[in-house]
Amino acid sequence: MVDPFVLLVAVVVMALAFDYINGFHDTANAIATVVSTNVLPPRTAVFLAAAFNFIGAFLGTGVAKTIGGDIADPGSITQTVVLGALVGAIVWNLITWWFGLPSSSSHALVGGIVGAVACHRVLDEDAPFGGTLARLFESKGVIKVIEGLIISPICGLLIGFILMVLLTWIVRRRSPTQINRSFRKLQLVSASAMALSHGSNDAQKAMGIVTMSLFAYYGSRAAEAPPWLNMESWQATRELSIPTWVIIACAAAMAGGTAAGGWRIMKTMGHKIIKLKPIHGFAAETAGAVVILAASHLKMPVSTTHVIASSIMGVGASRRISAVRWGIAGNILVAWVLTIPASALISGLSYIGLRAFFGG
Repeated sequence: MVDPFVLLVAVVVMALAFDYINGFHDTANAIATVVSTNVLPPRTAVFLAAAFNFIGAFLGTGVAKTIGGDIADPGSITQTVVLGALVGAIVWNLITWWFGLPSSSSHALVGGIVGAVACHRVLDEDAPFGGTLARLFESKGVIKVIEGLIISPICGLLIGFILMVLLTWIVRRRSPTQINRSFRKLQLVSASAMALSHGSNDAQKAMGIVTMSLFAYYGSRAAEAPPWLNMESWQATRELSIPTWVIIACAAAMAGGTAAGGWRIMKTMGHKIIKLKPIHGFAAETAGAVVILAASHLKMPVSTTHVIASSIMGVGASRRISAVRWGIAGNILVAWVLTIPASALISGLSYIGLRAFFGG
């Protein structure tokens, strides 16, 4: 039997690996438009995004608490469950990255948690499968995720559309050269805002997973828990407290992954949906940043991929409906729909395999 502390370390390392992969998988979210419009060279844009991803991770912990404590009770989760959830999310992320599909790392993680927890309860607690899934999908955390899945792309589409219409009206008397020159500069601001918002939402998801694993380890040995874990507060309020070192580690992992770049998905986001100019990139990035920062404030885990893709579609549709390559958009939609069930299936199978080595 593997020492529980060694398993805890393995889970934390795997969570940081997920955060790193999330960074390079979702790099395109922040900088695809600024690269495709030739405002910045790819490498410079990547490091700009990495810096603001790191800063954004310190803007709050509400999303981390939703992921770590509101999907399933941390007190009933084991290290093997967390490890299985991470394997499911990472495998699905790598599959979609390989095929250049902008899928959601957030929903892959949620699907991973749902799949691993469901298998754990069925196999180790003799809970009925249907009832277990129903209970999970009725949890406060999953409801927030589903609300974000539906609402955030719609908001991105509408805000991108409206903002682009307003900008077109504002600059209607300026020459194309003047417009491009002005919005090339403004895109530096909007791309930075998009990267900041990405860090504020996505980096928190790994924080929630790491904290969940810490509570899973110390749940049966609360007397040994370090003061920074604040177990007494959790026992009283059932609300997780995210340790400072976890925030720093996850911020660094996200920034490192972003710096590694995600060129396959960047090509889809920056070139295949619509043909972008600086004004379009500014509108899409601004719309995306507004939606994601609002979601972070509401403690709602959303997909930055969904939001920026829908914002780009909204910007393109403001010109004319045919400006958007809806076939590519359809492929992206398929990846969105498949993400939660696919990652849940992979994580459930992973949990079954891991359970044979580490126990439930």
